[in-house]
Parts: sequence; C-alpha cells; structure tokens
Amino acid sequence: MRKRFVKITALLLSLTMAVSLSACGGSTDSVDSKDAKTESNAVADGSNLNEVGTYPIVKEPIEMSVFTMTMPNVEDLATNDFTKYMEEKTGIKLTFQTGTRDDWRDKLNMALQSGDYPDVILGVDPNLAKYGVKEGVIIQLDDLIEKNMPNYVMMMSKYKDLTRQTDGHIYSIAEINDCYHCMYGRKMWVNKKYLDAMGVDIPTTTEEFMEVCKKFKEYKPDGIAIAGANAKNGWYANFEEWMMGSFILDPGKQQAVRDKTAVTPEGKVVCVATDDKYKEGLKYMSELYKQGYIYDGDFTQTQEQVRTLMNQEDEPVLFVPAGTLSDVIDPAENNEFYRDYVAMSPVKGPDGTQITPFFKSSGVDEFGLCITDKCKDPAAALRWVDTFFTETGDLCSQYGAEEGKDWVLNPEGEVGLNGKPALYKVLNAYSPDTQNHDWQDIGIRVAPADYRLGQAVDPNVDIGSAEGLEKMLYEASKNLQEPYAQKEGELDIMPQLKLTDQEATDIQTVGVEVEKYIAENQVAFITGQKDLDKDWESFKQGLYNAVLQTLLGVYQTAYERQMGKDK
Repeated sequence: MRKRFVKITALLLSLTMAVSLSACGGSTDSVDSKDAKTESNAVADGSNLNEVGTYPIVKEPIEMSVFTMTMPNVEDLATNDFTKYMEEKTGIKLTFQTGTRDDWRDKLNMALQSGDYPDVILGVDPNLAKYGVKEGVIIQLDDLIEKNMPNYVMMMSKYKDLTRQTDGHIYSIAEINDCYHCMYGRKMWVNKKYLDAMGVDIPTTTEEFMEVCKKFKEYKPDGIAIAGANAKNGWYANFEEWMMGSFILDPGKQQAVRDKTAVTPEGKVVCVATDDKYKEGLKYMSELYKQGYIYDGDFTQTQEQVRTLMNQEDEPVLFVPAGTLSDVIDPAENNEFYRDYVAMSPVKGPDGTQITPFFKSSGVDEFGLCITDKCKDPAAALRWVDTFFTETGDLCSQYGAEEGKDWVLNPEGEVGLNGKPALYKVLNAYSPDTQNHDWQDIGIRVAPADYRLGQAVDPNVDIGSAEGLEKMLYEASKNLQEPYAQKEGELDIMPQLKLTDQEATDIQTVGVEVEKYIAENQVAFITGQKDLDKDWESFKQGLYNAVLQTLLGVYQTAYERQMGKDK
C-alpha cells in the first residue's frame, strides 16, 4: 500500500536511539546446551525468506501456531478481517490457541507443562524465568532481533533492558502502549444528573462523599450509591482501591502474585495492607457499607455483571469505578444515560491524603511476543511481528487495514489530543460491542505517547459522544487526576520485577496465599464480619503467618538487583 507516512515516520525516528538491541550490554555467559538449542532453531540462510522488510515475508506460504488471550469484543480470531489481511500480506497463516481474561494463564501453563504448546506466544506472560531462562522452551532472541526486525530496533532500542531477564538475555519482544489516560487509569464516575437533582456538588472530601451517598439513598431509596466495590475482572473497576487513595497509596495488584506491595523512598518494599492508614480506609468503607451505600453484590460481581447493572432503565447507580466509562455504558447505544456520568478527582481524606496512583511503568510491556523451540522459522515469526512496528501497523490492527475507511493519515487541518497537527484520524470508532473486523486490544500494541496523543480530535468534539471518548479520558486524566499523583520522595508503585525461576517458585504459593488472605479479610472488615478495632492486630499477625515476610524478602532482593543496589 502506497501511503503518506511522512509525519508518523518522523515520529518513529524521534523515538529511536543510535544503538541496536544486540549491540548493547548483556550476559557474557558461556554457550550452554540451552544456547545451542536456541541457535538450532534459527534459520541461518533464510531459504524461504524474502529480503528483510519486504512482503510477503516468505516465498512459500507457511503456517504458524499462536497462543493469545481473547477479548469479549472480538468474535473469532481465525476469521477476523485483520487476521486475513496479515495472512495475505505476509504469507503466514496463523492457527490459534486461546484463553479468556479469566483462564488464559491456566491454559498456557497447562500447554507448556504438557509439551503441547504453540510456535509463538502473543501478548501474555509465559513465565520467562522458568520456560525461558531455566528450561529454554522459549528461545533467546538477542541476535535474531537485530537481523530480522529493523522497525522494532529503530523504535524500541531504548527499552532493550526491559526485556532482559536475570541471565542478561532477551526472550521476548516488548510492546508499547504509552497510554496517558491508562497511567491514571483508576477513575471514578458519578451520575451528575442525580447530583443536580439533589442540589449537591461533586464531593471533594470523604465527609462530603459520605453525605452525598446519604442524600442519594434518601432521594432514591432503591438505588445503589456505590457499584463495583470489587469487580473481579474489570479494568480499574474496584471501588476499594479508588477509595483507599483518600488514606494511602494503594498499588493494587501489579503482577500475577503480588498484591498491595509498594516501595518506600528509602527503597524498602512494604505491604500497604498492614499500614494503619490502610486500616483507617477500611474503617471508613465499613461505615459506607453499614449505612447501606455499598451494594452487597459488589463483592462477587464480574465486570459484565456490573455492566448489566448499570444499563437498567431506571439508572440505579450513583458512583461507579472504571478505567473508562465505555466499559460499563456503551456511548453509542445508550448515549443519553452515558452523558449523565462525569469523572471526578480522588476525594481528600481526614488527614489531607488525596492520591491517584501514577502507573508510570504501564506504558511498556515486555510480553509482546515470545517464540518457543517448536517454531521452525523464528526469523519469519519476528518479521511477522515487526509488521506491527511499521508506520501503520497499529492502526491496521486496532481499527482495520483499509485506509480511507478505517483511518486516514495526516488529516489536513486537524489537531490531535495534544493540540499539535494530527498524525491520523480514526474513522472506525472503538466500541465494546462484539465485532470481527479488527483485533482491538488483542495481541500487541505499538502506540508511543506522541502517537496516542496525535489522534485527530475535533477541538469542539462533544465528549459525551462515542467520538469524544479519547478526549474525555485525556481531559479527565490531565485535569482531575494528574495533580494528585504520588510525588517524588513518597511511597511509590514498584516497577515490573524480574524474578529468577527459584524466586518465582519460592513465592508461587505464598503470593496466592497472601493475596487471598488480604482480599478475604478486606471484605470481612468492610462488611462488619470482623471488627477493625478488635481484629486488626490478629489480621496483621495472620498475614505474617501467611509468610508475607518471605514474599517481601523475594521482592526486596529482586528490586535491589534490578535497581543495581545489590552491587
């Protein structure tokens, strides 16, 4: 396709560094059986490969099996329009093994343990410490990246160290989704129509929040003041975590077996669930529950159930947490109701605490793509994924592959979210409804910050429309959340930690136990099944008996190693 790539190409060039991934430091370990295994999987002469950067990738079509996570709004990857487009463009036909948001980890682990695993793992974490560094089931990519991924090397070289494991080698391709509003993803939405009807403003303190809930129950006795207290699979759909920002930084769950852990300014890894400020937050929420402001179903609901609850005709909900309002209300199909809700800032707690977590490490993920030792042509697999790092790769995967129908480049006279000349305009607007045209949030994202903010938006766009979603999220993040992000020298979110296989093994059961113990007691304290004044110390003791110290010790070691503080 002959496209106008001038502005986006300039953007990509601005993101590069004059180094390549393999040219930068790494392990000097001697070649072992694992290294030899890796080399044996590389296609040395590329006999079925065309020149790097040209399409199709292969001279004769090949098939490649892929494991990835599906999303509810994508009907069928095998028949998806973008899947067909990539097959025609590259000459590589994909066959899929999939899991949902709830079961993909179990399915992938089962596949890897049984030996019945695919050629490629796309967009999910396969436990590189075990299956890469230790066992070599997932192969090293250091040299293969340099030879086969010019677009990736150009754009992502500055993130090279993110993908290096504890042995110094690279086993995965990183992805970038430098989503500004995602870094401030923990949002709360309030029904402004109800506030106006009650004659009250958006609450700014915990005291006002309680009072507004009281007035709402008087105004609408059968209504639900607070929904989504503990939605199981929603994106930032947890009321407890949002509310805790009025008392202490709550990092939530950042990795598979890590819950409520943060790092102090001195570099000490701590569990905030043992802090007395966390206790005060639970005490406040227990009062909300006692007064009937927190919906009982909140503690067992899925995100889909919250969505069903929200879309009832009588609009029963006042407050609902969600990373984006479109997750719980469709802006196109239920627009009148959608317009009733607005974002709000965190409310100030009794001691002045008012925090929105800034998830600064959320933009880059190391688990874009991994290749297993079953892949007969790793070079072809890397060239396939390198397509996503081209000028229009992300546009095609997210919105569809047809310029002029799904998107346009460099729309004349239009501006982006950042107020600069727009890099592109989306014509096929995002919708949570099921479709089979594109991959949307499946697979791999290649979206640097300037690219995300370069999406054309009418400066006068109606943020209550479906087309105004990105602007609404940007403005909510910029104006209502960024001012309350944790500051330098305060308790902070931990970075993604690289664990050795032994470390991961040591905390595999411990992490689950700690996480479950905190979650269960959190609900018990909020609902009054346990008394915070009487049972708090026994809760903490029980947490330490659940070998919290072991968990924190492993994270402390990994953190110091990663930060270079163990030298």
